[in-house]
Amino acid sequence: MDQLINFERRHIGISNEQKSAMLKTIGMDSTDAMVRQIIPAEIQLSHFDLDLPAMTEAEYLSHIQTKAMKNKVFRSLIGQGYYNTHTPSAIRRNILENPGWYTQYTPYQAEISQGRLEALFNFQTVVSDLTGFPIANASLLDEGTAAAEAVSMLMASVNKKNKKNPKSICFIQDTVFAQTRSVILSRTKPLGYSIQLFGDISEVDVETAGVVVIQYPDSRGNIAHIKDKYSALSDAGIGLIAICDLLALTLLESPGHLGFDVAVGTTQRFGVPIGFGGPHAGYFACLDKYKRVIPGRIIGLSKDVHGNPAYRMALQTREQHIKREKATSNICTAQALLAIMAGMYAVYHGPKNLRRIALRTHLLTHSLYQALAAGGIEVAETVFFDTIVLPMSPEDQGEIRKLALEAGFNFHYTNEGIQISLDELSTESEVLAILKIFGVTVTELSYTGKLEDTYLRTDAILSHPVFNQYRSETNLMRYIKSLENKDLSLVHSMIPLGSCTMKLNAASELIPITWTEFSTLHPFVPQNQSLGYREIIEDLGQYLAKITGFHACSFQPNSGAQGEFTGLLVIRAYHEDHGGADRRLIVIPASAHGTNPASAVLAGYDVAIVRSDEDGNIDLKDLEDIINRHGSEIAGFMVTYPSTHGVFESTVKQACDMIHAIGGLVYMDGANMNAQIGYTSPGFIGADVCHLNLHKTFAIPHGGGGPGVGPICVTEALSDYLPGHPYLEANEGQKSIDAVASAPYGSASILLISYAYVRMLGARGLKNATKYAILNANYLKTVLSSHYDILYTGSGDFVGHELILDLRKFKEVGISAEDVAKRLIDFGFHAPTLSFPVAGTLMIEPTESEDKVELDRFIAAMVAIRAEIDEVALGEYPKDDNVLVNAPHPIFIATMDDWPYPYSRQKALYPLDSLREGHKFYIQVGRIDNAYGDRNLICTCPPIEDYITQT
Repeated sequence: MDQLINFERRHIGISNEQKSAMLKTIGMDSTDAMVRQIIPAEIQLSHFDLDLPAMTEAEYLSHIQTKAMKNKVFRSLIGQGYYNTHTPSAIRRNILENPGWYTQYTPYQAEISQGRLEALFNFQTVVSDLTGFPIANASLLDEGTAAAEAVSMLMASVNKKNKKNPKSICFIQDTVFAQTRSVILSRTKPLGYSIQLFGDISEVDVETAGVVVIQYPDSRGNIAHIKDKYSALSDAGIGLIAICDLLALTLLESPGHLGFDVAVGTTQRFGVPIGFGGPHAGYFACLDKYKRVIPGRIIGLSKDVHGNPAYRMALQTREQHIKREKATSNICTAQALLAIMAGMYAVYHGPKNLRRIALRTHLLTHSLYQALAAGGIEVAETVFFDTIVLPMSPEDQGEIRKLALEAGFNFHYTNEGIQISLDELSTESEVLAILKIFGVTVTELSYTGKLEDTYLRTDAILSHPVFNQYRSETNLMRYIKSLENKDLSLVHSMIPLGSCTMKLNAASELIPITWTEFSTLHPFVPQNQSLGYREIIEDLGQYLAKITGFHACSFQPNSGAQGEFTGLLVIRAYHEDHGGADRRLIVIPASAHGTNPASAVLAGYDVAIVRSDEDGNIDLKDLEDIINRHGSEIAGFMVTYPSTHGVFESTVKQACDMIHAIGGLVYMDGANMNAQIGYTSPGFIGADVCHLNLHKTFAIPHGGGGPGVGPICVTEALSDYLPGHPYLEANEGQKSIDAVASAPYGSASILLISYAYVRMLGARGLKNATKYAILNANYLKTVLSSHYDILYTGSGDFVGHELILDLRKFKEVGISAEDVAKRLIDFGFHAPTLSFPVAGTLMIEPTESEDKVELDRFIAAMVAIRAEIDEVALGEYPKDDNVLVNAPHPIFIATMDDWPYPYSRQKALYPLDSLREGHKFYIQVGRIDNAYGDRNLICTCPPIEDYITQT
C-alpha cells in the first residue's frame, strides 16, 4: 500500500522492469554497483547524513496547510516596493498554474519558443512605452539587482569616456528604498566604487559623480523632486538612473522624456503576487546607445529562412556564456514567467484600464490624505501618487500601531513617522477603516486628486493592437493558448538539456504557492505574522546544509549566477577579515560555466584559467603552475562537480587540497548537484561554499527562463558573512555582507516547491533520484556510443548524469551540431545543450524523471539522424540541400502545393512512425536568421501609427 502512494514512484520515471533491462544494456548487476564504480571511492559518503522520512502527497498537503495557517494575513500597506495586486484568474490559471508555460526552458531554440518569445516581446513593449525608452530587456531578477546592474553599466560607460580621470562615486538619493541601496552597495564596493547619499540635487558633486540614482516616486511617496534640474547633471556627463513605479508611470511623466539614461524597477504591481518578497520580474530600459551593453536578455524580431517574421533572443554575443570574464554582467536566469504574467496583465487591462487602476489608487490615497488633514492629523505636504507620510515620533507611534494591528493593518513605521501606501486592492471602506484607527470620522470621502498637469504624461501608451483587443476572458484565454501551442515544453517530451536538469515539476509541489497565506505576505511584515514561512525556510536551510555537508544556508540569492556572486563576496569578506585583502585572484577551470568568470570579475577579482587535459579533466600540472606563480594572491578556486564535461573527476579532492594548502578557499558550483545527493557532497569533497540551483536539482520550474533560486551553503567559518538585509536583525557578532537581493529571503514563495520536493522524497528518495539520473545518462551513453563519439568518460568508461556527443567530424560533410539540434525539432524534441562546454557538441542530461520509453524514443531520433548524416556523406543528398540543413520544417511548408526539397514530405515531417502516435510537434516558423535580427534590431511592438500607414 505504501508503494502505491509513494511520491518517489511518481517522480522517478524508471520502473523496476525497465531498470533491469537498462542495467543489462550497460553491463551492470545493480544501480548501487554502478554508482560505486562511477563516483571516486575517496569522496563517497559512508552514510547519508539526512534523517528524513518521505511524505505522501496527501500527507504533505496537509502538513503545508498547517504551516500556512501559522502565517497571519493582514492588509499590508507598507509599500517600499511591494504592493498587493489582483492576478486576473485567466492569467493565474492559464499561465502561472499551467505546465505548458512553467516547464519551458530559456528560449535558445527559438523555433520551438515563439509563444513565450512573443509574450516577452510584449513585456518589453510595456516597459519601453511606460518608461519612454526605446530599448527594454526581457526582465531582471528584482528591482534592487536591476538598479545595481544599471549602476555598473553606466559607471563603465562614463569611465570609458574618462579613462584619464575615471569617476568612482555613485550618488544615491537618500529616499531610494533601503533594500535597493544595500544591493547597489554590494555590487559597487568590489568594483572600487563608493556610495554617497544626497538629499537635494545641489549636494551632487559634478566633478566626482559618475552616476546619480533617484527613486520615482521615492520611499516617502514624493514625486516633486522629479522636476529638479537633472539635465545639468546629464550635461556634465553623469549617468542618470530613475527607479520607477511602473503603475505610477501610466499617469506620470516618463523618465525617458525627463532626460534620464536608464529606468529600472519591478513589475510586481502588474498582477504578480507579493509572495513574501518574490519572485517578481525586474525591468531595465535605456537609451538606444546602451543596447550592446544592456544586461539580461533582449527579445528581438527577425525573420526565418522563408522570410516570415519570427522572434529570437537578440544580441546574444553580449551574454556571459560568450564574454566570460569580459562580461559586464553575470545575469543568466531572469524572471521570464513573471515577466510573461506582467506583460499579459497589460494585454488584459489595456492602457485605459491600467490608467483607471492607477488613477483610482491615487484618488483613494488623496481622499485619505484630505480626511486625515481635515481631522487634525498632521500629514506631510508632498506631491504623491499612492503614499502619504504622517510625521510622528517613534514614541508616539505605539498606540497607532496597536490599533492598526487590531484592525488587521500593517503600516510602514520609520523614525520620521508612519507611511501608508494604497494599492490596486484598496477600497473606500478600507480608507474609512484606516481613518477610524486615527480617530477620524467622515460622512463622505472627497475625490479630487493632487497631481498637477506638470507631473502628468501627455503621450499615448500601449497603442499596439495587442494591448487593445483582448478585453474579454474568452479572447484572452484563446490568445494565451495560441502562444502556448507554439512552444515545446515538458508536457510534450523530455528536454534533454545538459547542465540544466529539466526534471518533473510535480503538481503537489506547486499547488501551495498560490494559497493566500503564502502569496499575499509582504516581505517586511512583523515576524510573528510570517511564522509559517520562517519555519519552512529554516527547515529547508537545515536540509540543504545536511545534503551539501555544510553548516549554514542563505536563500537570498535569487538565481544561480547571484549565488556564485554571493559566495564569492562571502569568500572576499572572510579573507579581508583575516588579513587576506591582497588575495585578488580566482582560479577557474576552462570548462566552467560562463557565469563563473563573469561572477568573479563582478566580485572584484582577477581570473586565472586552468587548462583541461586531453580527457577533459582539470590539468593538475597547470593548476600547480598557477599556484606556484600566484600562491598568496589566490583567494579561491571555482569548480563544478561533476565537471561540466559530465564526469566525476578522480582528482577533485586533490585540487581542493592544493588550494587550501596556500590559504585559498574552494567554491563549488552546484549546477550538477543532481548527481551528488546522498553519495557525496561539496563539503565532504573539500569545498568551503557552494550554491545550489533550486530550479534544477530541487524541482523549481524553469519558467521559460526564470524564476530561479541560487541559495548558498557554507562552512561554519564562513557562516557569519552570509548576506544581511536592512529588514533583517543581525545576530551578535555577525559580519554579514550587504544584501544581494531586494527581499530578505529572495524568491521566498517558490522555496515552497523545493521544500515539498525534499519532504515528499525524503532522504531515500533524494538518493534514489541521483542514482536514476546517473543510470539514465549511462543508458543513453551506452546505446548512442554505437552511433556517435562520446567526448569524455570517466572511470569504467562511464559518465556522470550527463554526456557530450562530439559532432565535429560531421562538419566534413557539411553537417553542424546546430543542424542536428534543429533536426531534432522535427522529431518532437528540444535539442540538448548546443556547443557548450565544447563547440560542435551536444550535451545531454535526461534526469531521473524520464522513463525508458521516452529515452528510447530519443535514441530512435538520434539514430535516425545519424542515418540521415550518412546519406549526405554518401552523396544521396546535396550538402546544401538535405533534411538536416533545411531543418526544422514548419507546418506551412508541409502543406504547400509545390514541395521545394529533394526528399519527401514524409521524410521531413514523419521520419519515425511514432510521430504519428501523438508525438509530433508542429512549428510555425523555419530556421531563424539570427544575423538579420541583430543587424535590424526590433525589440518592441510598433506603434499603431505604423499600422495606419500600412493600410
